Amino acid sequence: MFVPFRRRADRVKPMDLTSWAIFPLLLASIGVYGLYKLLQKLRSGAYLQAAVVVITGATSGLGKECAKVFYAAGSHLVLCGRDEERLKDLVQELNNMRLKSTQLHKPHMVIFDLSDVEAVNTAAKEILHLAGRVDILINNAGISYRGTILDTKVSVDRMVMDTNYFGPVALTKALLPSMIKNRRGHVVVISSVQGKISIPFRSAYSASKHATQAFFDCLRAEMSPYDIDVTVVNPGYIKTNLSLNAVTGDGSGYGVMDKNTADGRTPEEVAQTVLRAVGERRKELLVAGLVPTLAVYLRTLAPTLFFSIMSARAKKERKLKDS
Repeated sequence: MFVPFRRRADRVKPMDLTSWAIFPLLLASIGVYGLYKLLQKLRSGAYLQAAVVVITGATSGLGKECAKVFYAAGSHLVLCGRDEERLKDLVQELNNMRLKSTQLHKPHMVIFDLSDVEAVNTAAKEILHLAGRVDILINNAGISYRGTILDTKVSVDRMVMDTNYFGPVALTKALLPSMIKNRRGHVVVISSVQGKISIPFRSAYSASKHATQAFFDCLRAEMSPYDIDVTVVNPGYIKTNLSLNAVTGDGSGYGVMDKNTADGRTPEEVAQTVLRAVGERRKELLVAGLVPTLAVYLRTLAPTLFFSIMSARAKKERKLKDS
């Protein structure tokens, strides 16, 4: 029986047709994702523009860089810190910025000590008096610590907790009623990788950050009925003066720039990350390198191995100090 010759095109297998169909589907998916990211960016810009943003610890480091990026985004800033002169310098620096594409607003200043709870309550009233409302609160101010548990006075533990934990908690509680009344608000806290894991000779600092993580995780759940967002940012090492300004076990200054700190991310880079996280209303963000990130997961998945690594690190650091 004669069988007509089939051209090559007639013999295309179903698998070949499926393979060709994948390309348009892939291109369409990329297009949809690109559109989603564009809409997300536009929404983020609209959310930040004209929002009243309160930043603590605004005179240096990450706080200062956050002030710059939120100001450039068109936010109304309320800058908080202990040093009036440095706050004035920052306001002048911001006023000198020239951004044609964004409407800029003159920043306000509020001077107070975050570790003084009474001063915090007074400052909260002043913030609301100046700005009328608070849309975004960035709890950034903090102090670091270096020392052994045995040699650290309890008064130093309290001092670190007052600044890193009780201060942000007091300010957040003081401003929450206004946010709830307006059915609008976003509480941001700059915590640390050490709010997730603990490393030797950082006991007071790590304890304060663990407490911070726990409090703001609870706050996120409790504020959900009021449409108030909570974002916890957990950075690794940032190239700031945090270690230089750290306290030791007797309360004196540490005064040393640690190598890990010196090699850390720049505050400008982290500030941009914070800006995006707030604009996207992220619930939590880990801003760290590969090793700290793996350590966070290792603490949960293989705690015995993690504890052994930390013990080895403690022995190594102790030898270096004794040598």
